[in-house]
Amino acid sequence: NIQPSESGVVLQPERDKPIRQGHPWVFSGAIHSLPASVPDGEMVDVLSPEGEWLARGYLNRQSQIQVRILSWHKEATIDDDFWRTRFAQSIARRAGLEEVTSAFRLINGENDYVPGLIVDRYADYLVLQAGTLAVDQRKVKFAEMLLELTGCKGVIERSELTLRKQEGLEAASGLIAGEAPEAAVEVVEHGRRFLVELSDGQKTGFYSDQRSNRMRVASYCAGKRVLNAFSYTGAFAVHALAAGASHVTNIDTSADALALAETHLRINGFDPQSCSEQVTADVFEALRKWRDSRRQFDVIILDPPKFVQHKGQMERALRGYKDINLLAMKLLTPNGILATFSCSGLVSADLFQKVVFGAAVDANRPVQVREWLRQDVDHPIAITFPEGEYLKGLICRVE
Repeated sequence: NIQPSESGVVLQPERDKPIRQGHPWVFSGAIHSLPASVPDGEMVDVLSPEGEWLARGYLNRQSQIQVRILSWHKEATIDDDFWRTRFAQSIARRAGLEEVTSAFRLINGENDYVPGLIVDRYADYLVLQAGTLAVDQRKVKFAEMLLELTGCKGVIERSELTLRKQEGLEAASGLIAGEAPEAAVEVVEHGRRFLVELSDGQKTGFYSDQRSNRMRVASYCAGKRVLNAFSYTGAFAVHALAAGASHVTNIDTSADALALAETHLRINGFDPQSCSEQVTADVFEALRKWRDSRRQFDVIILDPPKFVQHKGQMERALRGYKDINLLAMKLLTPNGILATFSCSGLVSADLFQKVVFGAAVDANRPVQVREWLRQDVDHPIAITFPEGEYLKGLICRVE
């Protein structure tokens, strides 16, 4: 006989263990009753079936994840000081990164204990993604706090996440606080220069989660012919050439991204005409064509976009991952290097390795894993939130 609460969310029997263990999500199926008086986006207590206080978070009845936990401390007050402290702690955890790069993630959602908020820093500007209703309602206030804490010039919103639909929100973008840059913002990563278009481009403009991986892959590229597939604006290519690659082929469906990739080569001191080619094409189609014409590369980088948004796409996505890796293995010279990635959170590292194994069997080539790769340190994973791990990669030697 579970009693509803006027102010709290009461859980179903035997559904309180994840919350007690620090998981930040309360799904609708775990809930026995919701408080009628608390509006969506506001703070709510989470109670055990027996009425014991467990945690505090924000409510959204429209979402499958109806509560996202902010604190497991009963005395915590979710006010401006709470948010400012959380942001300051997250920023402090990135201390020292600016010596390596001026492009990094400042706040990584649930993994930095601020569910629904992503903030990336690009030199003197911040890009914010509001993934939940509660964050969306407070985003202007958050942007002003972040400017105060970082000394940056402006905060640009890029809230175009699929997640927002599940929260009952439309896509949103534009300047939230401060001033917008007049042109692309230049950032530096391991001494290399890149331009980031904050108002458009993929994600929040640049893939800082691959920063260390670009250096690891580059270490295999000296004197090699490199194929950079799903190249976007060519960051892997710049680091490969800097490490001594003899030639790089960037391939992407976006001509605009490839034009910027060529610019990146030029501003880093490389002549695009002599050491690279930019190919605007569907990667799957182009690789099949090159396989049939027996074209070869010494190093192939596969960094495709997210193939899996929800579980219903899994089978098709796994076929896609296998197909692209099989094609790459067919295009590699003997003892070539394959650096292959998946940024689909629903595809585990173990499953991804099995897919690459399947491709190796079909390619009839012995393959050794040289390195396992993950997202960079500014994309931490809370130990209580394994969903925070999404990027996984393998560097393989293909005989």
